Amino acid sequence: MKRRTFLKGAAACLPLLAWARALGAPAEDRAREWAADLVIVGGGLGGCAAALAACRAGWRVILTEETDWLGGQVTSQAVPPDEHPWIESFGCTRSYRQYRDAVRAYYRAHYPLTAEARRQSQLNPGNGWVSRLCHEPRVSLAVLGQMLAPYASGRQLRVLLEHKPVAAEVSGDRVLAVTVRDRRADRRRTLSAPYFVDATELGDLLPLTGTEFVIGAEAQRDTGEPHAPAEAAPLNQQAITCCFAVDYVAGEDHTIERPREYDFWRHYVPQMTPPWPGPLLSWDSTHPVTLEPRRLPFDPTLKVTASNLWMYRRIADAANFLPGAYRSGISLINWPQNDYWLGPLVGVSEAEAERHVSRARQLSLSLLYWMQTEAPRPDGGTGWKGLRLREDLVGTADGLAKHPYIREARRIRAEFTVVEQHVSTEARCEATGRPRDEVAAAPFPDSVGVGAYRIDLHPSTGGDNYIDLSSLPFQIPLGALLPRRVENLLPAAKNIGTTHITNGTYRLHPVEWNIGEAVGVLAAASLRVKEPPRQIRNDPKRLAQFQQELRNAGIELEWPRLRPL
Repeated sequence: MKRRTFLKGAAACLPLLAWARALGAPAEDRAREWAADLVIVGGGLGGCAAALAACRAGWRVILTEETDWLGGQVTSQAVPPDEHPWIESFGCTRSYRQYRDAVRAYYRAHYPLTAEARRQSQLNPGNGWVSRLCHEPRVSLAVLGQMLAPYASGRQLRVLLEHKPVAAEVSGDRVLAVTVRDRRADRRRTLSAPYFVDATELGDLLPLTGTEFVIGAEAQRDTGEPHAPAEAAPLNQQAITCCFAVDYVAGEDHTIERPREYDFWRHYVPQMTPPWPGPLLSWDSTHPVTLEPRRLPFDPTLKVTASNLWMYRRIADAANFLPGAYRSGISLINWPQNDYWLGPLVGVSEAEAERHVSRARQLSLSLLYWMQTEAPRPDGGTGWKGLRLREDLVGTADGLAKHPYIREARRIRAEFTVVEQHVSTEARCEATGRPRDEVAAAPFPDSVGVGAYRIDLHPSTGGDNYIDLSSLPFQIPLGALLPRRVENLLPAAKNIGTTHITNGTYRLHPVEWNIGEAVGVLAAASLRVKEPPRQIRNDPKRLAQFQQELRNAGIELEWPRLRPL
């Protein structure tokens, strides 16, 4: 007898891991081959947005994720959303705004907010100064679960957690199937569909499917970009970061065990151009824009200090909650001091990539141990023993996020590639002859969305210091989402047609969501009209119809006139 499992009512509010496992494993789920209309590999923000869009259009979707949490940057990587200054009013998709509203609604429904905090329409739970919505990773996990739950309950969406892609079947210019390995049961499943989406953090499907891609920094002669190197440097990639959360309990000792690589990191002085001001484990770092040395103070006991590192990515401000709810604020540590740049994750062997991730984790633990034991305090003392690692908030035994924060991936060789000259304020002023207050980013007639962020490249594995440039609010061109050759594989993360330079402005949270949602709508349109995505872009009538679908879905395709960032 075939067993069926359904979720109703309150089950939709379960955290996603419990919710996904509560679905059980009906007999048909134990089969080694599954089929759907769309297979999405990678459950970050782009993958979730693509799944929501395709499910809204009525198509059957399989969504896989290599960790046990969906959400990528905001959950398994534990990074509060980096967003542009107009995010509360415009410049994102309707569904991304619904996600943001749901985060605030979750706090109002489930957390003991003060009356004042509850009244704030633009509640920022952590009051961190990096984002208008600094919040705990588990809240995003719950919200994304709520958004996806109706489709999973109806068996329109199947979510495979802890599944990693390991192989692909390809015929000519089409992907036929992708094989994923269940990391818990150590078994494989083959997933087939007319269309596939690569929403992985590193563009994992590109090498598996033979899709042409680029890694690292392109040569200036190939892109014409003013800040590109003279020669291509494939292994020159942005730093990764193993994030963690801490609170501060005065009078208690929560010092962790001395990390095995602490001696190395305690004495490590970055060698890069322009030079780093001294040891990595210190309060001194490089200003991203000026590249001059700068010192940011740290003090978890102060309530208000504009430049206090404690408040930079604070995800819980105790003042927002009733007395006794939090023993202190909670800060998410994603700082220059735990950026890891001693080696890349793509273009090297799997064993070497794993070694770099392991060392990045050691760096983050060493930073915490240094803060607890040796870091200079404003009062002349050393160490903050009361800093307490909050492994409960990130869902791991060691207290570090489940997955490194990834800033750069493999990128498709696309029909159209966004380069620095399209979005850089300086380059656009030079190209158009207009002053800064009148210039705009290059317009794209095939726009599928918008985004805004400075060109923000962290120190890289090639020894480059920050590259942080003023940029203009930009559009996302459809051509950047189309591989030059492969017909039915679409990117939905940091693997689109950008360069090493422009990836620095297209890689943040609302843009990844917009890319994923546009790809979901695109796959749905291709299935409906029985035309490949390339034909939709090349046919003016089809393109206009598709862009109208995007607008109907609440996706903005152009900006009002705005200032450079």
